[in-house]
Amino acid sequence: MKTVVSISLGSDELDYDFQTSLLNQKFRVLRIGTNKDLEKAEALVKEWQDKADVIGLGKVREHYSVGTRNFVQKTTRQLENLVKKISVTTGSMLRGILHEWAIRHTQIAQNNFFNNSRVIFFNGVANYKAANVLSEFTNNISFADPVIQLGVPKLLTSLRGLELYAAGTHPLNKWSPPHVLSPSVAPVKEWNRFIVKKASQKADVIAASYEDIEHFSLEELAGKTLLTSTVSDARLETLREKGVNMVVDICPQLFDVNVGVNVIEAMILAALNKQQGELTHDDYLEILETLEAEPRILYPSGYKRVNRFAFVIHPLSQQYFRNSKPLDFIAQFSPPVVMNTVEKAMAYAPPFVYSHVKGIKSPTGDEAEGWLISVGGTPKEIMSHSPEFTYRRLLAAAELAKKMGAQIMGLGAFTKVVGDAGVTVAKRAPLPITTGNSYSASGALWAANDAARRLGLVDISKKGKVKGNAMVVGATGAIGSVCARLLAKAVEEIYLVAPESAKLLALKEAILQETPEATIHLSTNANKNLGDMDIIVTATSGAGKKILDIMKVKPGCVITDVARPLDIPASEVAKRPDVLVIESGEIELPGNVQMKNIGLPDNVAYACLAETIVLALEGRYENFTLGRNIEWEKVKEIYQMGLKHGMKLAAISGVSGVYSDEDLARIRKFALEARSKQDAKKRPNVLSMNKRKATKKTATS
Repeated sequence: MKTVVSISLGSDELDYDFQTSLLNQKFRVLRIGTNKDLEKAEALVKEWQDKADVIGLGKVREHYSVGTRNFVQKTTRQLENLVKKISVTTGSMLRGILHEWAIRHTQIAQNNFFNNSRVIFFNGVANYKAANVLSEFTNNISFADPVIQLGVPKLLTSLRGLELYAAGTHPLNKWSPPHVLSPSVAPVKEWNRFIVKKASQKADVIAASYEDIEHFSLEELAGKTLLTSTVSDARLETLREKGVNMVVDICPQLFDVNVGVNVIEAMILAALNKQQGELTHDDYLEILETLEAEPRILYPSGYKRVNRFAFVIHPLSQQYFRNSKPLDFIAQFSPPVVMNTVEKAMAYAPPFVYSHVKGIKSPTGDEAEGWLISVGGTPKEIMSHSPEFTYRRLLAAAELAKKMGAQIMGLGAFTKVVGDAGVTVAKRAPLPITTGNSYSASGALWAANDAARRLGLVDISKKGKVKGNAMVVGATGAIGSVCARLLAKAVEEIYLVAPESAKLLALKEAILQETPEATIHLSTNANKNLGDMDIIVTATSGAGKKILDIMKVKPGCVITDVARPLDIPASEVAKRPDVLVIESGEIELPGNVQMKNIGLPDNVAYACLAETIVLALEGRYENFTLGRNIEWEKVKEIYQMGLKHGMKLAAISGVSGVYSDEDLARIRKFALEARSKQDAKKRPNVLSMNKRKATKKTATS
């Protein structure tokens, strides 16, 4: 039987002594803590080199490499040099492999988990390689080394800064274990602890030893992911009580007792009769595969993952300034000329966070939080400037979103209409971008279909096809073209309206390739054939211009208004109590959503916002919907993903709020009465025509 002993500068409360097997060898494994007593550690090293096969050193400052430079810790080298007869290891080589593996394993297993995560390292110089690996997925990395080691109240925020710090401070700390350099004066110590705690509160991931965060509370750890090593069941329970969502333990649990990486490496060296440094990376690869060991992903309170998003909004009119302080006061008492000036000035304002969104929870267990970021331009101001003007504001919003840890950003309302509909912004932004148009198209048809069924004024075939006519106004636009393609599959006849004749012809050709049996009519005038439509989708970017005469619409018609601002204002809707006008297809979000008012009922979001949330929940941090040509395959895909994460069609709402069953019954009643009156008007004309024909026939005889 071989003996491996870990001599640790840590607490002796964690000591153990047990027997086990590894790599076909029997072992006695024990740990002896010295409670930070370096002289005691030296005496134990001398004593055990005659009793053990390999000695592991725990809780010592490891030699480290930062950038292109290697740094040797003198106190650690002093302990190593005391061992003359056997091998000694700190576990540094295995730890480096396991640390990188843990990060990459989590990134894959948790579907892009570290993308733009805010990460704080308590000891960056010792974990430079791990930080370098994380930098492949996020730039939001900070290092608390100056605060913890030197008492300097400043965090490092870049790898280059860490490299300079390591080079400058190594002469100071190379002789001492971590606790020696930390300030001992109570006020200074508490101030530094406060700084680290505040930084941890803002982080998504904390990379630290358990001892580093042992004094932290729910305030610092709630909702966090901890990247650490050697987590026992007792420690996991404590972390659960402190609200930690997930723990990534870089150290595999090979035995019933939790042992450190230095112990595992010492056992491997003893089993193979090797000295430290004699094993290659290939050797470690083979050994780890043989042991079937891998880093552990632990959930103290059951599976829980919170993904992060941002969504850009903007005021749709001067009226919206009443919702933001201090503009609400100005808007309440200022004359129109002043508000016009405010409207122009707000277009130049920097982006700001309008609302922090929390409480979104998918049935899968995934959660999402995000930020609604407002840019100040109304549609009037956005359209009066060049696209580059709006691009700059959207890129500033993306930078703000990145700093807050958002992993994807959506564009709302007119911000997704400007220029090339998000393509340029996506190329230049530090985050993936989506316009949300795929889900907007899906939601629009979802709402139209549901509303038509609930009104019960159209017949639907056994195959689910509407026996009637549908019109898409703005059919050549981003959302309109997709609505046209999908409606061609769902309605017997479809009428496409847009001002661009050539684009209409091309769209018809594309639709017929996908749906050869479709019956398609084209027009540049929305009012033509308006009285024959059962379903109308308006998807223009007319910025409030009148696009159809609602008085010509068929009684009982369902109009889904996808445009923002709305194509059909409240004053027009009020003229036709026998027509159902829907403000697009809003989506009911899963969970108990906390969000400032955006003009919708609680837990309800615009479909474009919902698309951003669905992609966040799914971990699909990618440019999903961009440009003016939407892939209808993506429309179907986002619809399916939405169902997976508990998205539902919200209660149908219009310009005056949610339609109740009583509202729908009243609209149906008015529609039937209006149709009856139309039929009554037609009957006398038919009788008169028949009478004239009969008189003419008699006269001829």
